[in-house]
Amino acid sequence: MHIVVCIKQVPDSAQIRVHPVTNTIMRQGVPAIVNPYDLFSLEEALRLKDIHGGRVTVITMGPPQAEAALRKCISFGADEAILVTDRAFAGADTLATSYALATAIAQIAKDQAVDMVFCGKQTIDGDTAQVGPGIAKRMDMQLLTYVSQVDSLDITSRTVQVQRRAEGGVQVLTTRLPCLVTMLEGTNEMRFATMDNMFRAARYQLKVWDRVAAGIEDVSKIGLKGSPTVVSKVFAPQAKTQRAEIIDSESGEPRDLALTLISKLFTQHPAMSEAVVKQSA
Repeated sequence: MHIVVCIKQVPDSAQIRVHPVTNTIMRQGVPAIVNPYDLFSLEEALRLKDIHGGRVTVITMGPPQAEAALRKCISFGADEAILVTDRAFAGADTLATSYALATAIAQIAKDQAVDMVFCGKQTIDGDTAQVGPGIAKRMDMQLLTYVSQVDSLDITSRTVQVQRRAEGGVQVLTTRLPCLVTMLEGTNEMRFATMDNMFRAARYQLKVWDRVAAGIEDVSKIGLKGSPTVVSKVFAPQAKTQRAEIIDSESGEPRDLALTLISKLFTQHPAMSEAVVKQSA
């Protein structure tokens, strides 16, 4: 059983800065953490390893500083860690990122076949939730998104059953391996790093791949060249200066409160009153 977990080192969301010219995230001087959503995926992969045995490989695409995030994952119990880093990756959007990671995972599979790929549902810096599905599409894997629980994994029949959270409730899905799973937040609790694993993480010889080692030949599909997404403007929302208005009512009864509020809204927005009357008619 071989599971690959895709993680990302992200800037602390409380201290994110954006370059005023390139509109890309500025990572220099900003504290970095492991994307919180990815930790749920890592824990689920480690849980399956505890039950069924096998190997967990963690991979990330990012700058050299992302080594710290990978070592953190090793301290939690991951077996291998690979940093895919190259200046050619700079400025990659989700399309270019999914291409680079899918190609790198294909390289990993040459050493040992990959049965499952885990990703967090999204990252806190981009919030797109596109990279995981993009990898699955490029690698022709079954895709299970927004998974809240992995119910069972049968190595013999190579099937997995999961619970997927949907708008109408919970879907119970069964599919064949290999597959890619994106995990929801709150699905499990990240284990503590053991002392032995912490020492192992400190001594671990991290695998560092450039674009050539990752098997990427076409540079037009990575970095800014391979990123059709264009950020036209980045700005912070302006704080509202208007104060909250206190509306007095004759009584505290819900009906009177509702009538007072509706009357106030119709007075301030006559078009709304006309629209309601027209629709009622």
